[in-house]
Amino acid sequence: MRTLADIHEEYDFLEGDERYRLLIELGRELEEMPDALKTDATLVRGCSAQVWVYPTGDASKLHFMADSNAAITKGIVALVISAVQDKPAAEVAQMDVAAALAPFDLRNQLSSNRTQGVPNMIALVREHATRIAED
Repeated sequence: MRTLADIHEEYDFLEGDERYRLLIELGRELEEMPDALKTDATLVRGCSAQVWVYPTGDASKLHFMADSNAAITKGIVALVISAVQDKPAAEVAQMDVAAALAPFDLRNQLSSNRTQGVPNMIALVREHATRIAED
């Protein structure tokens, strides 16, 4: 998975529809999430599309699998995941993921329907990291 900095460098260079294509490409690059993990327990609430996030790993290295049934939303999920992927749980628990995503200016680049679930995705990731870090 690409780093958030690498993605931003490319994203910043692009405009309009090219940014959408990049998001779709990022979504396609996500690790395959088995259908068996796409359950009500892994479903992110508040998203206009269906989004699933499944945490794995341990306190030293969190890892997430994610998927969505909508291409652009899946790209947004990939952005969120790239901000936290394979980092220590304590770091992710303290991280301001929204600030890390701020340079992408998603609220002004995409419709509110596409970004409305982002805070819920971030909350789910941070809650899992906090729980793992405290164990």
